[in-house]
Amino acid sequence: MGAFLDKPKTEKHSAHGEGNGLRYGLSSMQGWRVEMEDAHTAVVGLPHGLADWSFFAVYDGHAGSRVANYCSGHLLEHILSGGSDFGSGPGSVEGVKDGIRSGFLNIDEYMRSFTDLRQGLDRSGSTAVCVLLSPTHLYFINCGDSRAVLSRECKVGFSTQDHKPCNPREKERIQNAGGSVMIQRVNGSLAVSRALGDYDYKCVDGKGPTEQLVSPEPEVCVLERAAEGDEFVVLACDGIWDVMSNEELCEFIHSRLLVCDDLEKVCNAVVDTCLHKGSRDNMSVVLVCLPGAPKISEEAVKKEEELDKYLETRVEELLGNCGESGVPDLVSVLRSIAAESIPNLPPGGGLASKRSVIEAVYNRLNPHREEEGSAGELEDPW
Repeated sequence: MGAFLDKPKTEKHSAHGEGNGLRYGLSSMQGWRVEMEDAHTAVVGLPHGLADWSFFAVYDGHAGSRVANYCSGHLLEHILSGGSDFGSGPGSVEGVKDGIRSGFLNIDEYMRSFTDLRQGLDRSGSTAVCVLLSPTHLYFINCGDSRAVLSRECKVGFSTQDHKPCNPREKERIQNAGGSVMIQRVNGSLAVSRALGDYDYKCVDGKGPTEQLVSPEPEVCVLERAAEGDEFVVLACDGIWDVMSNEELCEFIHSRLLVCDDLEKVCNAVVDTCLHKGSRDNMSVVLVCLPGAPKISEEAVKKEEELDKYLETRVEELLGNCGESGVPDLVSVLRSIAAESIPNLPPGGGLASKRSVIEAVYNRLNPHREEEGSAGELEDPW
């Protein structure tokens, strides 16, 4: 679980799509971790007569990718078969919530029958954070410490709450099941108090599935959709949230949507920026843009172009004025620029979000330099 590579794997898996009046993009990167344990789901138009519903999710696996990968392909079908009230009108909100809860408990029990999981050959588990969109409501679903945030009227309108062992309600359940919370972990080991899988923590006799050391029960919060005010929903694993707050990520995405309508590129920018901000974990982000999402702004595009040009000029000056001391390495250049007061840096992303611009100019002007490693491998200059 804690093993890291000598340098990060920066190849990305990205995708996009649209339908039901929304657009989405997603991106994931293995980063510094030895294994990629994240997974995701993106479905626009659901079966069983729910063509105007959509579902998105991020799964952050631990101790392996088995549970996360299975959930990415099958959690939705368990949810849809868990309740009969989907799509039957506004009065069915509670029924939908019941179906979601049943779906989580059912898939958790179903996976327990898998030979490798049952025999302890695979001890993996996974968080799950999802948003289910009906024409009238947003169903936010959380189990673990991945997180969903809604941007509404240019600010954080809603956020799911992480399920951590130190949370009083979670701690009480853990202790009632005979466990303990040490170093902020379940029995000093697992950093989340709710998850799918993790069957080593779900074998206390006399306790139901939601009373175990680790519970598969999701927390479901329902919001009515606001046609004008709702901008976007972002789902991300803790590899993103480790280095960005809710407000920072919303501000950063908002600023990117003003200059770019390619949602894959926006998600790639989030992942790259978090790598440069120092995230050491797998990183996955799903961005769902609602009808009220920011549109391209000519003024914002112009400021972005001016910023990029300024940064390019500064790199040229720093390399051109090096004299007898020789060409500075990339980290030195980054530190020099970071010490300056630079206007119009993307909010939430800062100079870290512009590292690729600086690096591209540096590499162009210094093509014969000795290999210094990838952008993520360099020590954090800010």
